[in-house]
Amino acid sequence: MCFEIGNKVAVIDDVINGEVTKVVDKQVFIKDAQGMEYRFSKEELVKLGVEQKELSKYIDIKHEAQYKVFVKKKRTTSPFKKTKKEIVMEVDLHIEKLLKSTQHMDSYDILNYQLEIARRKIEYGLSKKISKIVFIHGVGAGVLKTELGYLFNKYPVDYQDASYTKYGLGATEVYIYQNN
Repeated sequence: MCFEIGNKVAVIDDVINGEVTKVVDKQVFIKDAQGMEYRFSKEELVKLGVEQKELSKYIDIKHEAQYKVFVKKKRTTSPFKKTKKEIVMEVDLHIEKLLKSTQHMDSYDILNYQLEIARRKIEYGLSKKISKIVFIHGVGAGVLKTELGYLFNKYPVDYQDASYTKYGLGATEVYIYQNN
């Protein structure tokens, strides 16, 4: 593409645009709106205000083919896909669902009680060959969710956030690996 002094140009792989101030061989000097001067090769620039048909002549076919290969990444399958006969256990860890009263308990005791319930449910799932458990923990400050992560790492399980549409941000889905 032929550049002349005064042409409005933009850099292809950056957010810089400006006006051509000097052209030396294959180097083009441009000045942006803040007065900064840059030097680019002709291949890195495109004229502004040029018709799209005109620009398509200069597309690097090799670069475009590499881009298409990069975009068409193969999707990996998740172990969290629900099969038709899969048993899913939901466990609500909100303390008001677990106990009638927390009158003589502080936050440390409540957290330990919730973690003990979660531990029991994971071990129950392992013994009964339940493949998926959804722990509903709520959002809060994230302490219970963090502690659950530490607990899950002690067992042969994978975990991720549960379905946002069904549970919002306050649930974790645990997939239990079973030894047959």
